[in-house]
Amino acid sequence: MSSSGAVSPRNPVPVPRTAVPLGIADPVESARAELKAALMAIEEKANVPKRVGAAADLAVQKARVFARREPVLAVVAVVGIAAAVGSAVWALTRWYAR
Repeated sequence: MSSSGAVSPRNPVPVPRTAVPLGIADPVESARAELKAALMAIEEKANVPKRVGAAADLAVQKARVFARREPVLAVVAVVGIAAAVGSAVWALTRWYAR
């Protein structure tokens, strides 16, 4: 997901961390680049907290844009979510108390 890659002297275009740069002639260097890209791809997939944080940041950004465009609907959505959470807590508390 991250596209902050290093610029190779042979290739002036930034390469994503999970990609192998083109034009590597040395087989050892090529194998190292492939291993590095594979390890970065595994890290991207396995780093669940980072992925959850990125998804949460995106959701907050979308919510802010929605609130700017539709402030009344945003208030209605917040009230509806609060009512749903409150009802769920009330129901669970009532169920537990029985």
